Amino acid sequence: MATRIDTKSRRKLSAQNWLFVLLLIAFAGMLSWVARDYRKEWDVSQNARNTLSEPTIAMLRELNGPVTITSYATAQEDLRKVVRDFLAPYQRVKQDIALAFIDPREQPKLAQAAGVQVNGELVVEFGRRSENIATLTEQAFANVLMRLARGQERLVMSLDGHGERKFNGDANHDLGLFGKQLENKGFRTGLLNLSLAQEVPENLQILVIASPKVDLLAPEVQKIKRWIDRGGSLLWLIDQEPIRGMQPIADIFGLVLNGGTVVDPSAQLINASPTMAVATGYGQHPIAKNFSLNTILPFARSITVDDSRDWRDTPLIEVAPRGWLEMSPIGQSITFDKGKDTPGPITVGLALERTLNDKPQRVVIVGSGHFLANQYVGLVGNMDLGINIVNWLAGDDNLITVQPRATLDSGLTLSRTSMMVIVYGFLVLLPLGFLVTGGVIWWRRRRRA
Repeated sequence: MATRIDTKSRRKLSAQNWLFVLLLIAFAGMLSWVARDYRKEWDVSQNARNTLSEPTIAMLRELNGPVTITSYATAQEDLRKVVRDFLAPYQRVKQDIALAFIDPREQPKLAQAAGVQVNGELVVEFGRRSENIATLTEQAFANVLMRLARGQERLVMSLDGHGERKFNGDANHDLGLFGKQLENKGFRTGLLNLSLAQEVPENLQILVIASPKVDLLAPEVQKIKRWIDRGGSLLWLIDQEPIRGMQPIADIFGLVLNGGTVVDPSAQLINASPTMAVATGYGQHPIAKNFSLNTILPFARSITVDDSRDWRDTPLIEVAPRGWLEMSPIGQSITFDKGKDTPGPITVGLALERTLNDKPQRVVIVGSGHFLANQYVGLVGNMDLGINIVNWLAGDDNLITVQPRATLDSGLTLSRTSMMVIVYGFLVLLPLGFLVTGGVIWWRRRRRA
């Protein structure tokens, strides 16, 4: 027996239906608003290669002013799509990154004037400076932005002529890899021989003294002293050897160089010698702000300050919290001698700062030249800490950050033949196979019926 719906019930159902429609429209509108103003992504690729690293995001937020990018790419949509997809994450973080395309075939003079050599090459402009980039990786692009952000080239020179570690050296004890990375970040490196130069150059931003093997002459030491007195910044890497006639420089900072070698038992956890001190603690200082990477300082020595006078000193690097300062010569058997050895943690790095002529003057002293040498600079966070130190010494505090890591996986590039096989296989042959199979099954069932 059918149930009749009266007029009142029909109106009630109609009202409910209209209410449902209105709520559905309101919900869809709310979702649209949320999707427009809020964005959430999940990157499931290895090493999160499709997501910008936190250091890169922090650097983008520190860039004050628009970034203009011109891509000299032919009108092939695939190539231009690669450029758009690469820059999209950067534009989401920094919305004043503008992208424009120029076809180098249609505008050859513009491409030649811009120094473009590769199809798809980018010309990045920031703060009246520009630089070309042809490799679309986060590390390469971040380095370009960092160089442009400096505004002007910074000159960093290492002392030469006494057997020091060299910026352009390839030997294990040299600083060649570190020097190349500094150049990638916008610094200009060089060597300074004070037996030939009349004085330390006025345009020098940072002087690096890295473990001389023979004594400096008194006139050379006086040139360094005069340069410091004028407000020069210094990075001094001190190994366990004597400081080679530079005691007058140490006296400027009230520096105390303790004997002995740092021994760190925790190095055995990474299958390293106990003389490879592992730094897990850093001082409250801009160099180490948000820096959480371990660093390894081989054959480190203790460094303290007795009377820093007008300098403000901050312990920068502490190592071996469960180790000690071994005062005996290092042999096959290393044990802690109570009353003779000093228990950890041991300070092996100091940052000093003072105000001179209304300008900040900065100095960093590290008790291990090995940690930035070619043999060890690639370990854990050594390179990152070294770059942070130089950025701080140069006054580029806003560029102090952990460096972006190279991605582990890369995009999949298929040949035209492979693409045709996939297209015809999945879009033609596979559906056709399903149709044929379905037709055969249908025909057999019809015959049985």
